[in-house]
Amino acid sequence: MKGVLVLLLVISVGHADPRGRAYEKEKVCGEFNTMGKEAFSSLAIILNSRKYSNATFEEISNIVREIVSLAETCCAKGAAPECYDKRASALSAKSCDPASPFPKHPGTAACCTHKGLEQKLCLAALQQPPKEFPTYVEPPNEEVCSAFKKDPREFSAKFLYEYSSNYAQTPLLVMINSTESFLKMAATCCSSKKPLGCFAKQKLQRKPLQILTVMSNRMCSRYSSLGDEKIRFSALVTFAQKVPSAEFKDIQSIVEECVPMLAKCCASMTDNCMETEISTHVKSVCSKLSSKSEKVAECCKRSPIEALLCLHSMPTAASIKLPQPQRPTNEELCGANKNLEMDKYAFEMARRNTKLPEAFVDKLHETSLSVIQGCCSAQNSNACLTRKRPQLRNQMVKFIAEANELCGDYNKFTFTEFKKRLNNILSKKVPKPAPNVLGELVEERANLASTCCSVNAPPVYCKEKIKTGIEHM
Repeated sequence: MKGVLVLLLVISVGHADPRGRAYEKEKVCGEFNTMGKEAFSSLAIILNSRKYSNATFEEISNIVREIVSLAETCCAKGAAPECYDKRASALSAKSCDPASPFPKHPGTAACCTHKGLEQKLCLAALQQPPKEFPTYVEPPNEEVCSAFKKDPREFSAKFLYEYSSNYAQTPLLVMINSTESFLKMAATCCSSKKPLGCFAKQKLQRKPLQILTVMSNRMCSRYSSLGDEKIRFSALVTFAQKVPSAEFKDIQSIVEECVPMLAKCCASMTDNCMETEISTHVKSVCSKLSSKSEKVAECCKRSPIEALLCLHSMPTAASIKLPQPQRPTNEELCGANKNLEMDKYAFEMARRNTKLPEAFVDKLHETSLSVIQGCCSAQNSNACLTRKRPQLRNQMVKFIAEANELCGDYNKFTFTEFKKRLNNILSKKVPKPAPNVLGELVEERANLASTCCSVNAPPVYCKEKIKTGIEHM
């Protein structure tokens, strides 16, 4: 299985290492002949759909057709020795054609300024960002069987494309296991005399794998988008808001486990890495937080993968009465443990504002960091912080109040009533706005709330939304 990925690098799928090894014809053809055309084609669909998660089915079909044709022609007995290299080069050239039928990527033009191996490797490295809004919905049983019976091959290809592009960040072997499981279920149940009972039984058996697929995609997508430090911060805020009675040291130890788990498993080529690490992570969460939250304790009665889904879906807690947090001193903010002090302060802020969505907390954190880092590099950091911290605190209080009002109203009222209230609030804040300007502000704010005032809101999208609309907050 790992070896076949080598071939797919040649035509810009990007899974080979070291650099030159991708072009060893014997290795490539050995894997193609071992897998067979159908299995090879299926894997090519999965890999290209993951790589180009925003491509159309037609674009994916076009590149997969070329991949399979290359292998089928150049790995056949009696094929010319130069067949493979020539076809691979021609495929790269076709990718560089402005009228190429293959998936589009903004980085293609830059890659095509290179020649030979450098061009192929550059194309191989291109990858579209993960989808923040997966759209895949499993069709009803009747629809599955109707499409499957009409054309099993086309049904399989379209399913592999849709499923793989929507869950593109799921570890590869988890994805392969999940797609094989679904297609096996379709083949078995659509030929069964009792399809309803068959589907019910198969879906129950498949449920843990389906949850693993979805949850690992969510976690790895966030990790891919946010990186090590931001994913740590995200986990810190999430746990602080869901279990505000927890101690910082317990939350911190849980958070510190997240990054190594994702770094290890999101790109893992073993099919049990994520499942094993999730089990360990969930046990840690349950041992530290079950006594602090009845909802956590309830989630922890389930299997590890179902407990993870339960914890992930758990709403933030109601606010609890807490003493005023101890603010770090100027010296601590610029000292050796400044990152720890900022983490503590973010934790305290998050657990006192449990209904303030993570994206808003992140904005406050970034603003604070910018001010603090600027002062810590100043000649007189103490004087700088003494002057700027009160201003920063006032800005934060105002921002928190308005963000809480926005999300509080959104969650409390119907959308129509919410927009009416927005219109009234903004008409008072914006002096004599033109009707079209006021309408645009209302729509912008309503769009921000509808997407970002919820648990597990898409981080990259919401960060940009808050950034562009922040001057009106």
